[in-house]
Amino acid sequence: MDRPVETPSRKRGIAFYLIFGAGALLLFTALAGLGTWQIERMGWKRDLIARVEARIHADALPAPARAEWPDVTADRDAYRRVSATGLLRYDAETLVQAVTELGGGYWVMTPLLRDDGATILINRGFVPSDRRASSDRASGDSNGQTTITGLLRLSEPKGGFLRANDPSADRWYSRDVAAIAAARGLSDVAPYFIDADATAKSGTLPIGGLTVIAFHDNHLVYAITWYALALMVAGAAIYVFRDARERSP
Repeated sequence: MDRPVETPSRKRGIAFYLIFGAGALLLFTALAGLGTWQIERMGWKRDLIARVEARIHADALPAPARAEWPDVTADRDAYRRVSATGLLRYDAETLVQAVTELGGGYWVMTPLLRDDGATILINRGFVPSDRRASSDRASGDSNGQTTITGLLRLSEPKGGFLRANDPSADRWYSRDVAAIAAARGLSDVAPYFIDADATAKSGTLPIGGLTVIAFHDNHLVYAITWYALALMVAGAAIYVFRDARERSP
């Protein structure tokens, strides 16, 4: 049997199919890898959701003390149910823009001064825009030592609502602990804040217990999409090579 003549045109065709095959294989591997990564992310996310669910329904533990602050992390401590006792400094509160199920308004961030001299920022809850003045909600204030129970939250630096915090103008769009502490002249401040539980006094402001706990879990959809694209690439490559074989003399 005579061997096919290796003409320049045939050589170019072979080179094209080699490059096409290598590119298809590389793209298939990348897309399949992305699908597998999403499956791994799904496992991590569902484990995180289970851990957070367990934390928010557990009995309250003492908020991390000063010695524990360096070890506070999102994976281990976020949304942990905690309690802290001290004096609330209403004179140093900060209003942070908020949108809740009750509408637009502000979170009321109030420093809690503990007996050991440390300070924890407390998100006492939500107030509507027309009740932002402290004189309009003084009935919710407590005198003397106060125990706050709620969920531990990590600082939210860099702002929110697509806007950066502006401490000089006292405009706050996220609960940035370090920035708020600096603006209010607070020292020895915990690197977290506490979202207070629902207000004990019915009808008083601020309204606590409005923490939204929602984790997007679209990883399975993403994984299926990446795997489907990988199969489409494989199918296209098979079609091209089969067609080339049928056309070859």
